[in-house]
Amino acid sequence: MTHDETLTALAPVVEPGSVTIGVALAIPEPCGSLVREARERLGDPQARAIPTHITLLPPALVSPTMLEGIDAHLRDVASRVHPFAISLHGSGSFRPISPVVFLVVNEGIASCEALERAVRTGPLLRRRHFPYHPHVTLVQQIAEERMDRAFEEFAEYRFSFEARGFTLYQQDERQVWHPVRDYPLG
Repeated sequence: MTHDETLTALAPVVEPGSVTIGVALAIPEPCGSLVREARERLGDPQARAIPTHITLLPPALVSPTMLEGIDAHLRDVASRVHPFAISLHGSGSFRPISPVVFLVVNEGIASCEALERAVRTGPLLRRRHFPYHPHVTLVQQIAEERMDRAFEEFAEYRFSFEARGFTLYQQDERQVWHPVRDYPLG
């Protein structure tokens, strides 16, 4: 069996009433609000729906019966990882592949990658559609000139913090993400 076949075979069967979850490192203040306000000002329709974050697990549809096992898995992952430094500096973009402008993670990349790999095991084993690239989305899927403005506005922006935990989020019927539980590291 190939690696992709293994991932497909291990993907859970989705049942009626399934929920969409995601796992992310929340970006603390003042950066969190600064990015959210910039997204709103630049016309990103998801500005108020998505907390400022670094993704560890992108949106995943899961059965409610899996939530207890996912919680245990995330508690275990968090207990094995120590807090680590993250430094954001400057802007980047996934264009033309994907219409996204983001804050670049300059320090903490390897730690984010290791944490992402650990989260995406067990009940959260999922196929990646793109290689993992830790970043903080500034804007996405808006007019090119507005994406250019976000890129320029944050070109020299710097913010550093210590990642002390990650959060499980759940998306509601209006496509708004809500924190469900925090998982302190260590």
